[in-house]
Amino acid sequence: MSELDLFFENKMNEECGVFGVFNHENAAELTYYGLHALQHRGQEGAGIVTSDGQTLHQHKGEGLVHNIFTQQDINRLAGIHAIGHVRYSTAGGGGIMNVQPFLFQSQTGRLGLCHNGNLVNAHQLKGYLENEGSIFQTTSDSEILAHLLKRQRGDMLSALKESLLYIEGAFAFLLLKENEMYIALDKLGLRPLSLGKIGENGFVVASETCAFDVIGATYIRDVKPGEVIRIDLEGMTSESYAVKGEQSMCSMEYVYFARPDSDIEGINVHQARKNCGRILAKEAPVEADIVVGVPDSGLSAAIGYAEESMIPFEIGMVKNKYIGRTFIQPSQSLREQGVKMKLSAVHSIVKDKRVVLIDDSIVRGTTSRRMVDMLREAGAREVHVRIASPEIKFPCFYGVDFSTYDELVAATHTTDQICELIGADSLAFVSVDGLTKGIGRDSKLGKNCGQCVACFNGDYPTYLYEDVKSANKEVK
Repeated sequence: MSELDLFFENKMNEECGVFGVFNHENAAELTYYGLHALQHRGQEGAGIVTSDGQTLHQHKGEGLVHNIFTQQDINRLAGIHAIGHVRYSTAGGGGIMNVQPFLFQSQTGRLGLCHNGNLVNAHQLKGYLENEGSIFQTTSDSEILAHLLKRQRGDMLSALKESLLYIEGAFAFLLLKENEMYIALDKLGLRPLSLGKIGENGFVVASETCAFDVIGATYIRDVKPGEVIRIDLEGMTSESYAVKGEQSMCSMEYVYFARPDSDIEGINVHQARKNCGRILAKEAPVEADIVVGVPDSGLSAAIGYAEESMIPFEIGMVKNKYIGRTFIQPSQSLREQGVKMKLSAVHSIVKDKRVVLIDDSIVRGTTSRRMVDMLREAGAREVHVRIASPEIKFPCFYGVDFSTYDELVAATHTTDQICELIGADSLAFVSVDGLTKGIGRDSKLGKNCGQCVACFNGDYPTYLYEDVKSANKEVK
């Protein structure tokens, strides 16, 4: 990664996205397009495993989906079943060995496996399995499930249900055998996972419903917490491997990770963000001339803020959609202005204006400082920053890449201190109650359909082992 890439690498990132197709003649091609729709969930690597009913085929690589797969690669991925994965490395680090789906070979056949999430007892399970003779081929916690499966008796479904009882944390698993696909979600539903139909007898599964739209699939329902689904050529069966607890969908899926055209358990992401913007306007009003959203995930909240406050919404910042990782090392002066290669202020819109700048979150604060500076350089008279999520004060151990307190500016600074650090005229965050009300899971989905807010208030939905709480991000 170049220095310019590091300059941009200060927003949060999610671990990955998963996609699967069962019983469709264009399984590999559909999975390619599904992964392309989920590219925002991971840009470090991608892979596809297909089955032709007799054997499993694999292709994977580091980088973006369109750079990894050629038409020839897709043609070589024979079969009517497929699973795919896009990855952002948090647990286990990067490298081709950790790019998924993994493909395992044993005397009982082949198995493809991919995973979204993070296991909080991975260290303990790896220690146990290694003492029992397991040899791990990757540094990813996802591999743990394959080793657990080989230690269980009975058929695949029974072995999977038994193995999942050992695992704690956030996970959405897809597993592929020659003529079977298995889907499993953690008992708290920390990660989104949806089922769909395609063609007469085909099934699809994806981290986000936006992946269904691009391939013409029809949404059926979301996978339930603690559910294991088996799909074969006879159809689909569902069982529970654990008693469902109080649901804790990750709040950051609605705030930042998911695409605005996705629905998570029936709640549209754009509408949820817009609602949070409306509540933010009520909780933190300010006199201003225009409302500007940070592209892209701040735009929905900015629209809501503008509508509620009756302050005009303007496109005051534009994102360069073609900026990518550069192989040309920039000069020091260009590095210092690096954010301008990714975002640009619209001078004629913000000049001499009192601007309300809406963003989805503040993690480290460096990006916010650059954007405030950019607006001032473009002539903004005042810059009032409003954030459509609460202060992120606590690390995430479930697959989001801020796992230590020293990465979080709100863990060590007050709101007034952060305001001074980023150079804003004022700063305010939506409250935790405002966020949960804006997303509206309890009111729309009923009791016990809540969300995880641990990064805001430290109330973690699972037990955390000491090695997890003290782990340094660099060794994850």
